[in-house]
Amino acid sequence: MRLRLLLIALAGLDSCNRPASNVIGVVPKGANHIFWQTVHAGAVKAAREGGFQVEWNAPALEIDASRQIGIVESMVNRRLAGIVLAPVDRKALVAVVDRAAREGVPVSIFDSGIDTGNHISYVATNNSEGGRMAARRMGEILGGKGKVIVIGFMPGSASTMERESGFEDEMRARFPGVELLGVRFGQANRAKAMAETENALTAYPDLAGVFADNESSSAGAVQAIKSRGARQVKLVAFDASEQLVADCREGWIDSIVVQDPFRMGYESTRAVILHLQGRKPPAVVDSGARLLLRADLDKPEVRAFLFPDLKPWLEQ
Repeated sequence: MRLRLLLIALAGLDSCNRPASNVIGVVPKGANHIFWQTVHAGAVKAAREGGFQVEWNAPALEIDASRQIGIVESMVNRRLAGIVLAPVDRKALVAVVDRAAREGVPVSIFDSGIDTGNHISYVATNNSEGGRMAARRMGEILGGKGKVIVIGFMPGSASTMERESGFEDEMRARFPGVELLGVRFGQANRAKAMAETENALTAYPDLAGVFADNESSSAGAVQAIKSRGARQVKLVAFDASEQLVADCREGWIDSIVVQDPFRMGYESTRAVILHLQGRKPPAVVDSGARLLLRADLDKPEVRAFLFPDLKPWLEQ
């Protein structure tokens, strides 16, 4: 009798450790940009291969950490099989990720880091190297001199903070003749990024270069440069969209550092599935980045990389 009761208890314990659903929650910083839509497609591909479904939910604003916390809390409360998260803020999301770990819901982090080790995998661009890549290009096209400003995403975002520090460190090391004017933040808002760039153009009539470290910052910066007709100001952008590619083709943007969001979504979701299967996912995956010049944009392999067909994954 005792043996039977013990077996029943163990069976109950085992059932508590199993996921209560076959749904993996994917929580990006936002949903509107093509970058996040491509992440979504990659996540769906991995989930389908593993026999899971994706619940996609994002804050309306990419700076809304409190909304993102609420989304993750809801997923933990409903005992989703796992969570794939791009933290809006590296500190603000710590408590809810720690709670998920305590309650047995595995969390895979992608795109931006977080200040806790309670996650099973981290999938992201090497953002520091992405910033360094942009600095090398900027230093070369400016001939190692001139004033340069950074139009950033927002304070507290790990991914873009790493790009900013990588850019500045590389510039100081390789091109000491370039004067760095600091970082102005677009706060995930194109109009704000445009205004900050316009303010910099006004404050520094001899401004030589702008590094914009995400899609919304790049979109705002190029609009400011176009509105002033300031083709002499060299813009190195980060992240691609159809419009940014068109602006690069027309010469308003010198070059674009691009990531691989499809792989980011795929690998971070696959990490959760591997964990649920009792296998060990890689602790860190570098999803890759590359610098594209105007001459690269119409190459078929580059077009396929920039704008993969998302319909098989996002259309039901």
